[in-house]
Amino acid sequence: MQAAVIAIHGGAGTITRAAMDAAREREYIEALQHVLQAGQRILADGGSALDAVTEAVRLLEECPLFNAGKGAVLTHAGTYELDAAVMDGATRDAGAVACVTRLRNPVLAARAVLDHSEHVLFAGAGAEAFAQAQGLELVPPGYYFTQARHDQWQRARGNTGMALLDHDAAALAAQQPQGTDPLDADSKFGTVGAVACDSRGNLAAATSTGGVTNKQVGRVGDTPLIGAGCYADDMAAVSATGTGEMFIRTVAAHDVAAQMRYAGLPLEEAARRVVMEKLPAIGGRGGLIAVDRAGNVTLPFNTEGMYRGVARVGEAVNVSIYG
Repeated sequence: MQAAVIAIHGGAGTITRAAMDAAREREYIEALQHVLQAGQRILADGGSALDAVTEAVRLLEECPLFNAGKGAVLTHAGTYELDAAVMDGATRDAGAVACVTRLRNPVLAARAVLDHSEHVLFAGAGAEAFAQAQGLELVPPGYYFTQARHDQWQRARGNTGMALLDHDAAALAAQQPQGTDPLDADSKFGTVGAVACDSRGNLAAATSTGGVTNKQVGRVGDTPLIGAGCYADDMAAVSATGTGEMFIRTVAAHDVAAQMRYAGLPLEEAARRVVMEKLPAIGGRGGLIAVDRAGNVTLPFNTEGMYRGVARVGEAVNVSIYG
């Protein structure tokens, strides 16, 4: 039996110093702590890494501070399309959903795909029908609404009509309201995720997102694609956040585990090469969290900040925002 550990992220991006508000920053820190403590309790009670990451991401989806579930961003058409994935490193079973519009918790739908389907990825209406058949909660689209995301969408439409990930943070920083998000909401890669190693040394990962502000309808990023934004095997569990197209093109999450398996690299070096070398080489920005079967954790990012935290069983949780 080893000391179990869980790590989470809530997105990466550019620090907006003008918007740094102590009370708002505390909200984010307390939210991350709450999620970590819930996952930590599951592991402390002997629960599986898969259960711990599923619950952690479900809680992140319930929190309107993050771009997943409640608080998801809007598409160019002013609608919501959400993605999620989970993977069990012990079995390499995986489940994912893409472009769902009515599920309260996309990660629970992804988990249902893993547990109850021979398939891995469901999209759109088919994903929702499958989730409903499994007894999962449907919500009206208005459930996802927050005023901050709506305002962000309007700023995107008022600029170039392109997805806001393509914008230079400095160009929009002056429009960022005071006392909002410690990371510039218009240059933040809004994905949430969790990775864990349980007391048996088994690994798991989960990732969920509302996508990119002002994205084209039907766009799918790296989050629900196994190996891109979410991956787990017996070497590592990885959850990513960033410019999704670049994480897809580098198969970023799987690449961490592959470098460990084939090149014999330790977790930290494998993750560093992906985040600091391979992604930037094609313009990729963001970060990832990863854990190996020895319980080592790494949380690299090539942006100015990333909402992140680690909790080992029997220890205090550790939460950070900035670099």
